[in-house]
Amino acid sequence: MAIAKRSVGIAIDFGTSNTVITRWNPVTQQSETLTLPGLSIQQSLNPPMIPSLVYVEEASQGKILVGQQVRDRGLDLKGDTRFFRSFKRGIGANIQGFLPELDGEMITFEKVGKWFLTRIIKELAPMEGGLDSLVLTVPVDSFEAYRYWLGRVCQALPVKEVRMLDEPTAAALGYGLAAQENLLVIDFGGGTLDLSLVTLDQNAQANPKPVGFLLKWGDKSLAEDSKQKVKTARVLAKAGQNLGGTDIDNWIVDYFAKTQGLPVNAVIARLAERVKIQLSTQNQASEVYFNDETFESYELDLNRQTLENILKENGFFDKLHDAMMTLLQQARRQAIELDDINAVLLVGGSVQLPAVQTWVSQYFEPEKIRCERPFEAIAQGALQITQGLEIKDYLYHSYGVRYWDRRHQRHSWQPIIKTGQAYPMSQPVELVLGASRENQPSIELIIGELGAQTGGTEVYFDGDRLITRQLESFATTVRPLNDTENGKKIAKLSPPGFPGSDRIKVLFQVDAQGFLRITIEDLLTNNTLAENQLVTQLT
Repeated sequence: MAIAKRSVGIAIDFGTSNTVITRWNPVTQQSETLTLPGLSIQQSLNPPMIPSLVYVEEASQGKILVGQQVRDRGLDLKGDTRFFRSFKRGIGANIQGFLPELDGEMITFEKVGKWFLTRIIKELAPMEGGLDSLVLTVPVDSFEAYRYWLGRVCQALPVKEVRMLDEPTAAALGYGLAAQENLLVIDFGGGTLDLSLVTLDQNAQANPKPVGFLLKWGDKSLAEDSKQKVKTARVLAKAGQNLGGTDIDNWIVDYFAKTQGLPVNAVIARLAERVKIQLSTQNQASEVYFNDETFESYELDLNRQTLENILKENGFFDKLHDAMMTLLQQARRQAIELDDINAVLLVGGSVQLPAVQTWVSQYFEPEKIRCERPFEAIAQGALQITQGLEIKDYLYHSYGVRYWDRRHQRHSWQPIIKTGQAYPMSQPVELVLGASRENQPSIELIIGELGAQTGGTEVYFDGDRLITRQLESFATTVRPLNDTENGKKIAKLSPPGFPGSDRIKVLFQVDAQGFLRITIEDLLTNNTLAENQLVTQLT
């Protein structure tokens, strides 16, 4: 008699500083955090985590060291160009600076991230006897390009189904709170600050189809073969900042460089991180470093009050307040006020700082704030979508088209699909265009993914450090999706077009995976020039 093989579900919370892996145990019906020998940090106070570090031994062959392997060999302290950290922040972002060419290979953050995740999954597969289902979490304010990169990395893996879920929603599920509550998740990790207001309820529909920004491969729906009621996590409001624990580390390094003349290097950065972690549990912290070969020595002393002053000088609390105000404004559009939020869940290593917890307590009563699972909640919650969970989500960014603003003599962007749009869309958005000159052979249209209308954040290099900086300009941040010579030509006209009349109709649609697609009809010939075409920059 054949024995049915149990499905192995794995969730990976790929973080800027650390990565957590959880597995669903079908016997105990509980999630458990995994340790990968040699890669995970062995520690008593916190759960097993893999430092998000990569050292490239041979780029052309993809020979790398990852996680704790890098630290055990001291390769994170030498300032070597083969060492990479905080690379998650650079994936899908426009980075100022350059990455080195190693062993004849051009290095990108996307390539480093792919090496890291591929190596982890390669180590996991034999431990689990193969992987049936993999869930990956993504920051709430990531552009589609990041999510699509993550999906492409996993398509080549020997995994039957791959799904994605935003990190704050996963955290809400990981805390396992009661249904029909409004939960605010504050996810403050190494690279990003994400605030997400979600509500959990129960849906008795037997076999619902998955919606929301979940990517998957395989034929089964999320809830197929599930006999239980399907939980639904509905996202009500989102806000994010490109701000994290790595920025705090950099500010501490800059403080010691200014006050003690210490060098800005990898050793001081590591010591700064340790001092910061100590200050999560004690008022005074110190770290000493001595190199018995070069006889160089460093001593860092810091207390909580000084750290708080450092945070204030760098506008830290202003940025936190801006993110909270953005989220609460969105919540009010849903008729939800501050008092309507039932619980506040703190996740990510940076939430352990007393200064962060004090900031949260300015808005909410202590009994509403929970911080007992800062590291594991995201990965454990993500596992639930393998257990019959439906996620309903909406677009965090708007999509728009570029036009020439004659009044201000500059290009601007007109939103066509606005933030908050549920997807897949039930009805497409229609745009009619005409030719602008005689005998026009084609019509061009640049489509962009629009960020929030804030000061924006610039990501750039300062030596070997990846830095974020708040911009003063309050223009909308835009990621063009098809701004290439061929990509922006959305329709070839035959016969050529002439000014004075409408020529093409463009239908914009967002599919179940959150990708923008266009259908183009020629109004003169009644021909379909493109049908359900994926916007080129996402491919």
